Amino acid sequence: MSRSIVRQSKFRHVFGQTVKAEQGYDDIRVSKVTWDSSFCAVNPKFLAVIVESSGGGAFLVLPLSKSGRVDKNYPLVIGHSGPVLDIDWCPHDDNILASCSEDCTAMVWQIPDRSLTSPISDPIVILEGHSKRVGIVTWHPTARNILLTAGSDNLIIIWNVGTGEPLITMEDHPDLIYSISWNRNGSLFCTTCKDRRLRVCDPRKREVVAERLAPHEGIRPMRAIFTRDGNIFTTGFTRMSQRELGLWDPTNFEEPIALLELDTSNGVLLPYYDADANMVYLCGKGDSSIRYFEITDEPPYVHYLSTFSSKEPQRGMGFMPKRGVDVSKCEIARLFKLLDKKCEPITMTVPRKSDLFQDDLYPDTAGPEPAMEAEEWLNGRDEDPILVSMRGGYVAPKNRELKVAKKNMLDSRPTTRHRYLLTIKKKNDSYICKCSFLLILSFN
Repeated sequence: MSRSIVRQSKFRHVFGQTVKAEQGYDDIRVSKVTWDSSFCAVNPKFLAVIVESSGGGAFLVLPLSKSGRVDKNYPLVIGHSGPVLDIDWCPHDDNILASCSEDCTAMVWQIPDRSLTSPISDPIVILEGHSKRVGIVTWHPTARNILLTAGSDNLIIIWNVGTGEPLITMEDHPDLIYSISWNRNGSLFCTTCKDRRLRVCDPRKREVVAERLAPHEGIRPMRAIFTRDGNIFTTGFTRMSQRELGLWDPTNFEEPIALLELDTSNGVLLPYYDADANMVYLCGKGDSSIRYFEITDEPPYVHYLSTFSSKEPQRGMGFMPKRGVDVSKCEIARLFKLLDKKCEPITMTVPRKSDLFQDDLYPDTAGPEPAMEAEEWLNGRDEDPILVSMRGGYVAPKNRELKVAKKNMLDSRPTTRHRYLLTIKKKNDSYICKCSFLLILSFN
């Protein structure tokens, strides 16, 4: 008599649940820009959402505790002259946020701990180096102040935001870059491109160390992320426009470790990776569901776990770092689903009867302290993230101000002041009034 064997996994019964209505965020005018970005970024302190704005680009930053209806006059972060395309919180400072825009610039912002009382329009640093719109911005996982940007000029620029200077420029991509993902220690990153190639790049050598043509045979956009083991997880489309996921070994791109067809839909699948649980959450734009998978060393290597479904389609998604989950409720992930005019948090929970801390669910996770300085990374040093314990829950450190060592390019530009000089002279028996215009330039 044959007996089916069920795979043992502590994540097999993970279930998703939308929080109560009053714990969501309502009346948010989510951006309608046609760009395959998540439009949302979240950390243990703040929720940031790219929103509709007249006269330039803007995004909304809310403390996580400020749930409920958002006032229509709530102050925004406004500094870009074109629509904002991507935002990313710094992994080493929960008050620092990077943004990029159609105005060809990236900006770094310091967000105060309190709720905003007035709009923020002055970034800490403005990064100018791209000639076309900048669509991707992502922080280095372990080195302080290292930021990567990619634009429609097919350039990848790595910056030291502590000085406001570009460190590395790569011109290896002949077409539009769809996605970029650092590996765990930040020594490499992988990219997907419109030329249908998956590339692994060593930024300090300024070279592509591995590449694969058409990991997915379709021509629709692909996404790729590094896993903690150094493999690459990809999403894309088949030649018949079916959505597909794959797992690849970058040292041997000939055959995939796993390749799995999912369904037929137009939305690009955005992968969100939990390195501690080795799980991937797939969120398609326009979908009303989130599928999640576990990656293991056993065939078929990528195991389907379950699907969380809701009624309304998602416009974007934010993924909370493990530091921000509630360990007392066995919550292993929290996603923030963007709808047309609101944001709904979704909790992913492992059902457990005990109220004690679950060591097997919460290994030490990446903390907020950088493992090295920017100069050390540039000189060839590699370090894994500094880990912190989740026992007792995570307490966010106090706000630390980011100091830029060198002045921004804009700081050296002259500031202009206008003054008028009124002079009155007596000539013969009449008075002559003369108004002079003075232009005063002052340099900081």
